[in-house]
Formats: sequence, structure tokens, C-alpha cells
Amino acid sequence: MKKTTLFLVSLMLIFMTGCSLEPPEWAKPKASGDVKDMKIGLSISTLNNPFFVSLKDGVVAEAAKQGIEVVVVDAQNDSAKQSNDVDDLIQQGVNALLINPTDSSAISTVVQTANSLGIPVITLDRSAEKGEVEALVASDNIKGGQMAAEYMVEQLGEGAKVIELEGVPGASATRERGKGFHDVADQKLKVVAKQSADFDRTKGLNVMENLLQGNPDVKAVFAHNDEMALGAIEAIQSSGKDIMVIGFDGNDDALNSIKAGKLTATIAQQPELIGQLAVQAAKDVQQGKAVEKTIPAPLKLVIKE
Repeated sequence: MKKTTLFLVSLMLIFMTGCSLEPPEWAKPKASGDVKDMKIGLSISTLNNPFFVSLKDGVVAEAAKQGIEVVVVDAQNDSAKQSNDVDDLIQQGVNALLINPTDSSAISTVVQTANSLGIPVITLDRSAEKGEVEALVASDNIKGGQMAAEYMVEQLGEGAKVIELEGVPGASATRERGKGFHDVADQKLKVVAKQSADFDRTKGLNVMENLLQGNPDVKAVFAHNDEMALGAIEAIQSSGKDIMVIGFDGNDDALNSIKAGKLTATIAQQPELIGQLAVQAAKDVQQGKAVEKTIPAPLKLVIKE
């Protein structure tokens, strides 16, 4: 009897687990094209980064303008937390998901879950490796990496020794910015070291301190985002060296550092615009309109004037 009871309990648990991601009937998104009472779920990789704060602000401002409700969750750079956060958004009956992935591979499972429930997914700044994504709203990360390397060649000449600070392993922005950089650097520069600092300022400082010890004659650093670049600047200043540093994003701290003559340059994105475009894409999908698979936001090289 006990074995039979345990077996039945196990079956119930399996059944409940399998259905746990289905939102309750009252919370299921409406299938009509009406955006009235539309609710968007926004999952941000981290709000401990000015770039993503600006991206979030762009989403919230545009949604308010359109009369759309937004529920914002912060993954805190934890891919497991992000998956759970998105599951919770699904349970709340959102009509669309805007996801800025911490890890492009890890997010794929919940993207596929959303697909199975008919909830459209739009990714911001970084893509998802698997699952159906209606649109990726992002800058051309590959082009941005190329722009950074080309500026180094222009300023330092071919063959200059450079260091690369990489972003979070597994993030599409890390792969794409690195690819663009190496498309040029592998031909015209000498990349003497590269290491991940997870898009984090403090880690950028620590990693740069270590890399400088083994590469005292380096001439330039390309960081996959401004936060790591600003950390690298601190390490370089402590060493007393004069080394070019180029970041990526164009956040306020980076722009102020450029004006102060510290950071050499940044490949500037427009995070608020990315957020605005993502909301518009979600609205278009809700109304049954076709959207482009890739929606670009322009880049520009910013240097001290």
C-alpha cells in the first residue's frame, strides 16, 4: 500500500512540474491585436551597470508613452536567476517578453517555453542561441569591435601590442565584439593577452593589474564594455603608464572620463533607443505586424574633442 501511495504521489509531482510553467487561466495573455491592457515583462541581465539602467529606462519611458504596463526584473548577472525570473513573468500573464540575456545559451530554455505558450520574445543587446525570437534589437557588435581595432591601428600603427578585456563568457555581445576586434587586430595588431572581466569595473581593474605585470610594453587595451575600461584605467594610472584604452557602450561615466582625458575612446551605443525600439517591436507583434529579425541601433566612435 505504501509503495502504491508513493508511486501516485510521484506521478502527481511529475505532472505538476510539467505544467508549472503554464500561467493560470486568468493570467493568460490575450490573443487579440489590441494593445489596451498590454503587459510586457522585461528581464535585464544586471541593473548594476549604467548601460543597462539606461536600456531599462528607455523601455519604461516608451511603454508609458504607449500606455503599456511593464514588469521589470533584474537577473543580477545570474543566468539561473534570470530563467526563474522569466518563468515568473510568464506566470504573471505577460503579452510579450523583452529579454536582455545574461547568457545566450542558458536563456534558450525559457525562450522555448515562451514559444510553446505563444508568448513573443524580443531580445535586447544580446541574442538567444535557441528558440524563436521575434527580433533582436541591438547595435552591430561586430562592427563596433572592428571600429575599436581600426582606431588603434590609425593611432599606433600596425604591429602595436594590445590587450583585450573580454565580457561575460557565453554572452553574444562578448563573442561578437571579440570577433569584430580580431577581424582587424589579428591582421594588423599583436594581441599579447586577453582575459574575461565579466563586464565588471572591479574585475576590469584586477585583471588589468595582473596583465600589466606580464605585459609591461603594451600600448593599448580594448575592453568589451565601458565598465571594464574604466577599471582598466584605474590600474593603468596606478602603474604610471600611458596606455590607450577603448571601451564600448558610451555610458555617462565613460563620456565624462573621455572629457577628462583619461579614457581614450568608446564605441557608443544608444541604450535608451534600444529600449524604445524593443517596446515598439513588441507592440507591432501584438498587433500582428511584421518586424525585422534584427533591428539596429547606430554606433559611433567617441573621442575627446
